[in-house]
Amino acid sequence: MSLTPEAIATLSGVSTATITTVLLKKGLRNVWMRGTRPLRPGQPRLVGPAFTLRFVPAREDLATPESWSAPISTRTAIEAMPEGCITVVDAMGIKDAGIFGDILCARMVKRKVAALITDGVVRDVEGVLGTGLPVWCDGYAAPPSVAGLTFVGWGEPIGCGGVAVFPNDIVVADQDGAVLIPQAFLDHVLAEGPEQERMEGWIVEEVNKGAALPGLYPMNAETKARYAASKK
Repeated sequence: MSLTPEAIATLSGVSTATITTVLLKKGLRNVWMRGTRPLRPGQPRLVGPAFTLRFVPAREDLATPESWSAPISTRTAIEAMPEGCITVVDAMGIKDAGIFGDILCARMVKRKVAALITDGVVRDVEGVLGTGLPVWCDGYAAPPSVAGLTFVGWGEPIGCGGVAVFPNDIVVADQDGAVLIPQAFLDHVLAEGPEQERMEGWIVEEVNKGAALPGLYPMNAETKARYAASKK
């Protein structure tokens, strides 16, 4: 199932917490990318297809400032990013080398990239924030990427925050971090996610009315009947 504007609108109303629950019921436990925290508090929930980039450990003959002008570079990769994608970067959890700074993020904004997500860190944090590009990462550091990483390519399967990410898998990111939806499960999440949100919203209302949790969360047969009646 393709990521249509309607699908994006639906997923924009489903939290990453709910998505993890829906996927857990299908046996998928490892979909939350560790270390992906919103750089700016209050960033809106975003949805998009993954555009993947990959770094490996720094090797002195390859991780040099001269590599920034090579055909395989982060600069070239940015020019291949399609509008609306969410760039997901495998930085191996390295926290002392910023993979992207303000100039690269500014170019991503011009290319209408939806967001940057990485298990690593960014640099030039004030400038990155100034670009307005939504970023989910594990912090920030002054040194450039080549201080600790070698860029090796884009558009291939990666690992980000311990999660396998394939190009065009669906990514949803909010205040809880970034979650992956495998393409094969998109239609299931679109069908079950909104219902899970409605159900939990109803449960919250019941809790606010003073209801006890046993039999309510999770629901027993009686509570399920009351919930079903509430939807009529």
